[in-house]
Amino acid sequence: MSLAASDSKKIKVALAGAGGYIGRWFISRFKEKYHLIGLSRGKVASNPYPEVEWRQVELYSISSTADALKDVDVAIYLVHSMSASARLNQVSFEDTDLILADNFSRAAEINGIKQLIYLGGLIPNEPEEFLSRHLKSRLEVEQTLGSRTAKLTAIRASIIVGPGGSSFDMIKNLVQKLPVLMCPKWTESLTQPISLDDTLSIMDACIGNPNAFGKTYEIGSPEVLSYKNMLARTAQVMGKRRFIFSVPVFSLGFSKFWVGFFGKSPPQLVSPLVESLKHTLVVDPNRAFDVIPIDYIPYEKAVSLALNPIENPQLPKFIYQKEQKNTVRSIQRMSNIGRNSALWVADRYAIWLPSFFRFVINGKVNEQGALGFYLLWGKKPMLELTHIPDRSDSQRQLFYITGGWLVKRFDYGWLEFREVLDSRYILSAIHEFVPRLPWFLYITTQARLHLWVMNRFKKYLETKIDE
Repeated sequence: MSLAASDSKKIKVALAGAGGYIGRWFISRFKEKYHLIGLSRGKVASNPYPEVEWRQVELYSISSTADALKDVDVAIYLVHSMSASARLNQVSFEDTDLILADNFSRAAEINGIKQLIYLGGLIPNEPEEFLSRHLKSRLEVEQTLGSRTAKLTAIRASIIVGPGGSSFDMIKNLVQKLPVLMCPKWTESLTQPISLDDTLSIMDACIGNPNAFGKTYEIGSPEVLSYKNMLARTAQVMGKRRFIFSVPVFSLGFSKFWVGFFGKSPPQLVSPLVESLKHTLVVDPNRAFDVIPIDYIPYEKAVSLALNPIENPQLPKFIYQKEQKNTVRSIQRMSNIGRNSALWVADRYAIWLPSFFRFVINGKVNEQGALGFYLLWGKKPMLELTHIPDRSDSQRQLFYITGGWLVKRFDYGWLEFREVLDSRYILSAIHEFVPRLPWFLYITTQARLHLWVMNRFKKYLETKIDE
């Protein structure tokens, strides 16, 4: 059988987050078994694995994501948004995660993808309102990815012990740096760490497997450990003599400093993670993985493998692309008490804004159908929005930013309103906006005014029901 014929029968698996910790190890291990498609924001200059296809994608754009997922059978979602994507980000990590997951779910539906696989974190059996921001966000992503036609397999993992994993690296660095570890109260919390190798085997068993469609699995080694015990056992494997003891306090600020400074981890990662450690994160027996039998690797062996990897997964080299310097991303979440459609909200915003600033702003529609917002009786709009009907529907309304003296680029940014989480919320989002004002003047005036206006619109919506 020829190579081409053989490749044509392989399952096409796309990975969002392919360049991350799990993604690069997955590619290294399964590059021969599947037709793997790595999704990346950058354009590939050189590819260390010719059998792996790479596609350029902008995950904030539904159309770009849909193009990247063409002819894909299974898509794996490994995206956790903890880093800034514009010079100014007026957005929480929860809302970024939510809008990216909604884009991915929509793009999967457009392409008729059979299965989505999401690798998230263990969720405690507690009401949503008691979850940490980090865990609640993971649950929202899971719910969003499973909200359309592609069948979701959700894999909720405990700490994954492997080379390059951020959670294990924090533990390793704490042991490496500190001869005495004064552990906050949260280190007594229990969890079930799992090896990277076992995690990859579980993901592999779920790919294209109808028995895993629509299922949620919680995975972890059978041994239940506290974080304090994990520190002690890691020290033993590393050959480090460490004095480890607990203090009966849970100081969030101290814990963030302790883990961030000595664990050598960035604040945007440490903060949500530490907030989650107050929970007991163990596998729910009703959600335990049962697709195939797994001979779980013990913790000490997993640590040894993580410290002494037998291979080094390679990533492509990407072409440097000079990006627009002063970009803005601003996403606000608004409660949708009346379960109004995004179409209704967008129409209401166009009416509400001039009404709210009735002595300052006028709203007018020009001959081309673009909506302009004018200061007083000015002849040139401050901002001009053009509705894009072929990329809009009742649940999402899209407008390109096509003019205005507050705008530097008319071919770059867009505004949208969309329903998320079964219409519980409306997301209002501006993407890739490039202001004309000097940067310092913009962030101290227009940027702050935008947030204030959207907060007022949010309060306005909370008083409205469907009309």
